[in-house]
Amino acid sequence: MADWHSTVAPPALARLLRTARLPEPNGHRPAYRELAGQIRVLVADGRLPVGSRLPAERELAGTLSLSRTTVAAAYDTLRSQGYLHSRRGSGSWTALPEGSSPPGDALQPVPPDEQGRLLDLGVASLPALQPYLGEAAARAVEQLPAYATGHGHYPTGVPVLREALARRYSERGLPTTPDQILVTTGAMGALHLLQRALVGRGDRVAVEAPSYGHTLRSLQLAGARLVPVPHARPGGPERLPCWDLPQWRRVLQEAAPRLAYVIPDFHNPTGALIAEDQRRELLASARTAGTVVLVDETMAELGWGTAELPRPMAGLDRAAQVVTVGSASKLFWGGLRVGWIRAAPALVRRLAAERVFSDVGTPVIDQLIVASLVGERLDEVRAVQLARLRASAAALSAALRERLPRWRFADPVGGLTLWLETDGLSGTALAEAGDRAGVRIAAGSRFGVDGAFEAFVRIPLTVPAASAAEAVERLATAAAVARSGRWSAGTGAQPLAI
Repeated sequence: MADWHSTVAPPALARLLRTARLPEPNGHRPAYRELAGQIRVLVADGRLPVGSRLPAERELAGTLSLSRTTVAAAYDTLRSQGYLHSRRGSGSWTALPEGSSPPGDALQPVPPDEQGRLLDLGVASLPALQPYLGEAAARAVEQLPAYATGHGHYPTGVPVLREALARRYSERGLPTTPDQILVTTGAMGALHLLQRALVGRGDRVAVEAPSYGHTLRSLQLAGARLVPVPHARPGGPERLPCWDLPQWRRVLQEAAPRLAYVIPDFHNPTGALIAEDQRRELLASARTAGTVVLVDETMAELGWGTAELPRPMAGLDRAAQVVTVGSASKLFWGGLRVGWIRAAPALVRRLAAERVFSDVGTPVIDQLIVASLVGERLDEVRAVQLARLRASAAALSAALRERLPRWRFADPVGGLTLWLETDGLSGTALAEAGDRAGVRIAAGSRFGVDGAFEAFVRIPLTVPAASAAEAVERLATAAAVARSGRWSAGTGAQPLAI
């Protein structure tokens, strides 16, 4: 029932409305239709959850400096379209028209029954590389009997994997011992564990803007107050962004966040690689503020360009203030739900003791597979995967510049993602049109706080090079539909085999 959902405060709704661009130009559209359209976009995108109670007409009219008649007409329009339900004494709450599907999350994989219809340009994940995965799995099965005689619970991870990960950090210039490693169930499992340990409800957390959407949402659900720090673009959209250090210093000094979450290595979604001098400066400011720096290194092994790789941020840390998260999913395969935390031994012991209340350990067989891949086949797997990404990035960049020349982006030097500025086209409208055109698109607002980055989209570099032109053609079709605001039955797309 609607009574179970909280009312959206007028100021909060006003902020969301400012980010809700409609696909068609305004022209002479009446104000009530503009307002109704903006609310409809927010509901369709999932930024205004279904069942949210909207403010009373008089309250919203005062906040937006509109007449009450305009707001009432907008609500009536939404009711007639099925996007609003009302009941005397209970107010009005958002809904979806009968027969509609709930808003899709472009950061979640396309369901199996939709894969023949939808090309997935939302999820940035590589397929497993054979025969390496199969051989590592066979080796893990051979090793499993030695572990099967016990209970199988390893709160810090199986020793062979912790040792392999510690060696890999040491090879990258960050001396590490196994007691500094905690193996988790995926990188998100690591982030959830650290959030519970390091962030209390109401604590401030400084985040890059944009940043990885799932982490932003997870922090919000944990009750953190996010403080976004925009990237700097000194060379314009065709140059990769960097950290805006004056802004970071101001936020760290004035907001004193408990935690700062950053992705310095092939940033998701922009692909940025942060230089070592910037890493040092940010750590110095964080040390002065007493802020813990949580470094997401899930993309760190994916440097497929020619750029020289900086040292890991923890290698520049003089005050044990850096906690690092890594993952096997991006390089090896998303089906291996293995992540890890590198931290001081005392924090590792604390996290291991606390995790047993929700997750007693990561599956042993998965850990043995990853230990084999990291310890024996890492260089071979990296070489093949990086060659894949290099070819896909080149093909996608060429197709985009030819087919969508007004869209602007910087060519990344690693990672899995391309961040596109859409020439003012609403990313939300583009995602909605794409779903009907046979392509799943991640709107830029998924990667911002309070709906920022509406005029951007993120696409993965995991589309095979041979399929890049057709993938961009679908993207261009969705863009044309979104810009016109029209949809005809004859524009349906055929399945794309990739």
